[in-house]
Amino acid sequence: MYMSLIRILVIAVLFTLPIKVQAAATPESFADLVEKLSPAVVNISTTQTVKSPFADGGFPVFPPGHPFEQFNEFFENLPAPKDGVKATSLGSGFIISADGIVVTNNHVINDAEDITITTEDNKQYEAEIIGTDSKTDIALLKIKGGKKDFAFVPIGDSDKSRVGDWIVAIGNPFGLGGTVTAGIISARARDINSGPYDDFIQTDAAINRGNSGGPMFNTNGEVIGINSAIYSPSGGSVGIGFAIPSNMAKPIIESLKAGKKIKRGWLGVKIQAVSKEIAESIGLKEDVGALVAEVTPGSPAEKAGFKVGDIILSFNGIDIGGSHKLPRVVAETDVGKEVKVEVLRGTKKQIVMAKVGELKDEKDDTADNKPKGNKKELESSESILGIHVIEITPAVREKYELDKDAEGLLVMGLKSGSAAGEKGIAAGDILIEAGQKRLKKPEDFRKVVEEVRALGRKSVLTLVSRGGENIFVAIPVAKEKN
Repeated sequence: MYMSLIRILVIAVLFTLPIKVQAAATPESFADLVEKLSPAVVNISTTQTVKSPFADGGFPVFPPGHPFEQFNEFFENLPAPKDGVKATSLGSGFIISADGIVVTNNHVINDAEDITITTEDNKQYEAEIIGTDSKTDIALLKIKGGKKDFAFVPIGDSDKSRVGDWIVAIGNPFGLGGTVTAGIISARARDINSGPYDDFIQTDAAINRGNSGGPMFNTNGEVIGINSAIYSPSGGSVGIGFAIPSNMAKPIIESLKAGKKIKRGWLGVKIQAVSKEIAESIGLKEDVGALVAEVTPGSPAEKAGFKVGDIILSFNGIDIGGSHKLPRVVAETDVGKEVKVEVLRGTKKQIVMAKVGELKDEKDDTADNKPKGNKKELESSESILGIHVIEITPAVREKYELDKDAEGLLVMGLKSGSAAGEKGIAAGDILIEAGQKRLKKPEDFRKVVEEVRALGRKSVLTLVSRGGENIFVAIPVAKEKN
């Protein structure tokens, strides 16, 4: 009995002891690493012609009686510059081959007429553009002159980098020349809404204007990121910088180097995030995945059998935690490859096989038609959840110039302070579905709302057509207060 009690006490003590973690040693110095890498990091200066605001006679004209009216004649006699004004910009880059191939950001050299590369030893070279990719903000340059013995750096595997790892950034902040800063990886897979393929590495290393295009190194001396953006209310570093991961950049760099067209995978669905309100409205426990709001006619998605309302959970074996991840994962998939896509359809998970197509540049030619009902029309419409709706008949299509295939309920207006209005529902929207049921008449909508209330849910998932595009909105179903 005594020994048993001792064992219990020992076990209890063990469970209360803190977990010991062996911390990696902080580097005493980055000097040796920097000395080896700096010769491959370059400063980039560009010149471009900026149109003068006065090039088309854009001098101020003061009306009669104005205190400065007498200056009108003076401005009229001034010669207007014809060729614009020369402007310069500064950035950074890094050499990846002995013959002088340089990687930088597209925005560093965009619209440049002349590009000058300055190496660590202050030698200057002219450079030409090999290729650019605006969607990922990557550009590839070639140093002119035929030199074949430039120092260069290897591109590493950014997927092996972890939050908390040490990194070193080298660049040309504010045109000062080679400057070294160090920090750690603060976060991975950051989406800062700068483009459709955001997947940035975040760091607390000082990144400033002019660092754009410069390398982010790991402690092995490999490039794991291309410094690209900062978050700053002042324009200077506040410890929040972002870099394009090397694994995203590598295939782009190789394609540009080979003179190939950048090909991106395409599925053909318009998606949106699964918010907590949307998840609750359809009985989901977690707000994960990408909600399909529209399937493009003739697209790989349509051919594969995707349906509006599907929630994409994984693509080609990669979990889709949030909707922002799907466009990047699809874009990185080889065109023509057949992949497994896991979707949640209703309450059941299904596997859909899809053959990835090629993404083409799209034009937005949709019109914004927002009818606003007059008092008589609002009184004749039905109000459901504070939304004034009418059935879309041939006469309604003609009157409001709706698409000939438009179906559902047309929103004529909303009651002041309605919950639907707070969720973004507006006059001109078309309610296509509610609770995954098609809407043709106002009573269809009213019936679905009552069904949702009976299930004890707080919102009804509604498919809305707005300006030619479909989105899902979780509209609260709490009864209106009189």
